[in-house]
Amino acid sequence: MLLSLWHCWQMHSVYDAVGGDDGLRRLAHAWHRRVMADEVVGHAFSHGFHPQHTERLAAYWAEALGGPETYSASYGGESVVVRMHSGNGQHEEMDRRAIACFAEALTDIGLVEGDRLFSVLYDYFAWATTVSLARYPSAAADVPAGLSVPRWSWDGLVTN
Repeated sequence: MLLSLWHCWQMHSVYDAVGGDDGLRRLAHAWHRRVMADEVVGHAFSHGFHPQHTERLAAYWAEALGGPETYSASYGGESVVVRMHSGNGQHEEMDRRAIACFAEALTDIGLVEGDRLFSVLYDYFAWATTVSLARYPSAAADVPAGLSVPRWSWDGLVTN
């Protein structure tokens, strides 16, 4: 019985398991509330942010986690996202706190630390924050055009 439940769980994307677009919008809103309240991470938003930031963030996460490619089709894709996060030097403390806010947001939407979905989402966000979005600390102009949104599955980064 456990094996068949595990197999069924594995057949669904992370996007499906988190509740699709609605679940990711809830997560994006919870994370945004957390980071805006954080004195270090909130500083990154002090210059302002797009009025639909959380909806765009949810669409980006949806694409990365196995959902529709709405973000790339509507907002410009990975190169745009990486450029927004580049040229600010190293910021390990901000990254660490953004990741902590994400873990808290996961709990805010009802996920339990230690559960598989919590762990997969946490691992995705930590990787995206410290690796994918941190590749070009010197200048946004260093980011090449045409980058694809990295995909994340139950097993981690999809490399094919």
